[in-house]
Amino acid sequence: MKKLPLILSIIALCGVIALAIVNLTQGSKKAAPAPTDDGSLKGEIVYFNLDRVLEEYDMANDLRSVVETKVNSINQEVTRRQNKLQKDANSFQDKLNKGLMTQSTAQVQYQKLQEQETSFQNYAAQKQQEIMEEQQVMLNQISDAIKTFVDEFNIQMGYAMVIASQGDILPVPVVTGDAAMDITDALIEGLNAAYIKEKGKSE
Repeated sequence: MKKLPLILSIIALCGVIALAIVNLTQGSKKAAPAPTDDGSLKGEIVYFNLDRVLEEYDMANDLRSVVETKVNSINQEVTRRQNKLQKDANSFQDKLNKGLMTQSTAQVQYQKLQEQETSFQNYAAQKQQEIMEEQQVMLNQISDAIKTFVDEFNIQMGYAMVIASQGDILPVPVVTGDAAMDITDALIEGLNAAYIKEKGKSE
């Protein structure tokens, strides 16, 4: 009689284990979600090639063109000032070598050149900071536009997850995948259409 509860417990435990095995076996045989009528793969994990999006997104190209123009203009002015400073330094050195100025005049001229060089270094550093800020703002604008569009796009498509992949030799995080899960073309088409529409409003 004392062994009866123990036997019943063992039987119940075996039943639970058997049920768990059946459930696991059936779960492993479940088919992957099938495409819906509109061709989308709702609930699936999809990916896109971020490098291609950045290359073929019209807004990204337009912003890059604007920033490159600004950067070139800044670099030209920095180079012009640097060349002028170098010319003044060469002229000073030439006069000094030829003994065309007194020691006191040379000291004054040298001090002036030192101040000009310090001023130029500060100017160049400031302009370099401006370039970095321009580039960062551009990247932020592009990233925000892509993220906003992908969020809206996924509301319609209902994917479980959208992954951005980068790289040519060994792309990460998606090293390889089913081409049907690659939504790069759809994103580029949608991004460019939305950008054209937005440009039309502002013109």
